[in-house]
Amino acid sequence: MPRLAVGEPAPDLTLPTATGDQVSLRDLRGRSVVVYFYPAAATPGCTTQACDFRDSLASLTAAGYTVLGVSPDPVDKLATFAQDQALTFPLLSDPDHDVIEAWGAWGEKTSYGRTSTGVIRSTVVVDPDGTVALAQYNVRATGHVAKLRRDLGID
Repeated sequence: MPRLAVGEPAPDLTLPTATGDQVSLRDLRGRSVVVYFYPAAATPGCTTQACDFRDSLASLTAAGYTVLGVSPDPVDKLATFAQDQALTFPLLSDPDHDVIEAWGAWGEKTSYGRTSTGVIRSTVVVDPDGTVALAQYNVRATGHVAKLRRDLGID
């Protein structure tokens, strides 16, 4: 899958959330949006990453960013994950991985020496005009949010 590049338009997305609502990127025009892709809710790495976003949410929001998490998990699993981890930002369900693929976050990856196809842990920042401001692929679960905050000039 081709990856997104800085300056190109971000593909639109409309997906159901853990609460059963729908979130659409076009409805967020005029805001900066952090869209992060993760393989599976309630796994150790994804929990660490989600909790890092949760713990940084106030500063990200204060800096003008809206955070969205996207995974192929079904809505009910996302709801449980959000409740268990006190996550207050939208978690979006993309079970067919259409959005994940369009955003370049699906493909071959290596984990523990084994190659597989799936969600590539990634973060894309979208400017208020809908263009890609930052695209990071194959990010680490631990420490990624701190690095992202530095890259965005929040820290």
